[in-house]
Amino acid sequence: MWWDIFLALVAFACLFIGFIGAILPLPGPPLSYVGLLLLHATRFADYSSGLLWGLGLATLVVVMLDYYIPIWGLKKFGGSRAGIWGSTIGLVVGMFLGPAGVFIGAFAGGLLGELAAGRDSRSATRAAAGSFAGFMLGVGLKIALCGLMIWYAGSAMAQYTLAGG
Repeated sequence: MWWDIFLALVAFACLFIGFIGAILPLPGPPLSYVGLLLLHATRFADYSSGLLWGLGLATLVVVMLDYYIPIWGLKKFGGSRAGIWGSTIGLVVGMFLGPAGVFIGAFAGGLLGELAAGRDSRSATRAAAGSFAGFMLGVGLKIALCGLMIWYAGSAMAQYTLAGG
């Protein structure tokens, strides 16, 4: 019994840290998925293998898209490799400035990277906006997936409680 409670606590910690990681540069969806698997290992939740495989595949796809979408956005709006590096560095630096810093850092870094590559301010701003839009789309996908996993965990706990567990 104590083992189930311990695993459930670790599972919910993983789920919620994963949710925070959907915004900050942490492995959000994989961490939330591990939390769901840990909860599945307890008596509190019994997920179907189809659900677990589906969420595992969704996690893999979202993680891959999270790397690709900002680059796609940057290229779509005329950005360069310098803008990608700038956006990445800005994201990491922005982490130390709080949650808003992550978003501001991604945009400002992309802008500075494009300007450093010799782009005019209008082209640099457009490319940085594309990178930022791609970054925000990736964040949105990660938040949605992590939120869904938290919902499944909460639903399983509620069903266990209602069943008199």
